[in-house]
Amino acid sequence: MTYDPVLYSRMLTELTFAFHIIFATVGVGIPIMIAFAEWSGIKRNDPYYLLLARRWARGFVITVAVGVVTGTAIGLQLSLLWPSFMRVAGQAIALPLFMETFAFFFEAIFLGIYLYTWDRFRKPITHFLLSIPVMLGSSASAFFITTVNAFMNTPQGFKLNNGSITDIKPLIAMFNPATPTKVAHVLSSAYMTSAFVLAAIAGAALLKKRESLYHRKALKLTMIAALIFSITTALIGDLSGKFLAKYQPEKLAAAEWHFETARQVPLVLGGILTEDHKIKYGLKIPFALSILAHDNPNSEVKGLNETPVAERPPLIVHYYFDSMVTIGIFLTVLSMASVWMVYKLKSVQYPSWLLKLIVLSGPLAIIGIELGWIYAEVGRQPWILRGYMKTVHGATTSTHVDLMLLLFCILYVAIGLTLVKVLRKMFKNSDVQEELKSRGIEGGPAQ
Repeated sequence: MTYDPVLYSRMLTELTFAFHIIFATVGVGIPIMIAFAEWSGIKRNDPYYLLLARRWARGFVITVAVGVVTGTAIGLQLSLLWPSFMRVAGQAIALPLFMETFAFFFEAIFLGIYLYTWDRFRKPITHFLLSIPVMLGSSASAFFITTVNAFMNTPQGFKLNNGSITDIKPLIAMFNPATPTKVAHVLSSAYMTSAFVLAAIAGAALLKKRESLYHRKALKLTMIAALIFSITTALIGDLSGKFLAKYQPEKLAAAEWHFETARQVPLVLGGILTEDHKIKYGLKIPFALSILAHDNPNSEVKGLNETPVAERPPLIVHYYFDSMVTIGIFLTVLSMASVWMVYKLKSVQYPSWLLKLIVLSGPLAIIGIELGWIYAEVGRQPWILRGYMKTVHGATTSTHVDLMLLLFCILYVAIGLTLVKVLRKMFKNSDVQEELKSRGIEGGPAQ
């Protein structure tokens, strides 16, 4: 096999992002859930919810530490693996990169204060207020770094003359056309995923201890949040489709295997694409792609044949897109069923089949995030900076990227195993019933 630095650079970057995005997602979403739990505890004078907030906060700190390591690796790899890209685009996106670091430090400072001031205020609401800057810092960090990715999809705010970047306008570059939908989708999906991950943990505990009131309250809170954010993510996803139809039509067309510009275009789920661009075994939803693109079943949707062959995204993105959408629909329906069972049926206990699906929802939500990111990045190919620089021209020419890939694989395996061991030990040695008793709470059967 011929050594290809571009291929290895892409593999290493993809590996790092795939690993980092898990911790980045929960790093953005968990603070929201912690705040929900503490607010519910204060409002209802319910110590169970307050204990939820305490325990979630302890686990959150560990994931933040891992997120810092992987985030640092991304910064390092941008400079080492993509020097030509950073030389051209780095100046235009320097502002959000700097602000992302500032937002993280802002979050870290208040997270430390939040963790070490439990029970130190006369009014519990004072401690809750400290969670607000933690939430703002984590979400702001996601906002700034997402604007960088948005810039790569719809670059503006600079001029490129003979390979040199001039007339830089950082704010215009930062607030590009992709920023609103990308930022909104990243934030809402992070909140949704975190809710499902915490719900899966509570569901697994309830499968073992069906009478646990603590875990039932945890599941109720997380599934309500999951429903809210699932619906929000779906609505923003619709806006993202309209953005793609206007600014990146080739990306939308590749996702739907839509080749000829036409009206009343169906949306295709699944299927197999033949060599002559015929779709077999796919489920076609009439008019759906025209509606997604322009809110009009008679609207015209640009086909992939309008794009030069050398600039078309890989057609495999169809499966990434379909899988992401399918997972999103499943999670939304599941959260609806869970909330309906609690409020409409007044069910005391969740049935085992529902708990098993809820346990499955955590990993599925993470997979959905991964698939969405892969679609976003692979769907932009062959561009690293759309319309200005192709990926092959932005990568390093170093002959040692394969060694870096091996070393980072070992690093991520070590970090992952250590994280699992630390979290298991932390919560195994911190029994819920013991904590309840230590705070004067009876953790008896659910009533």
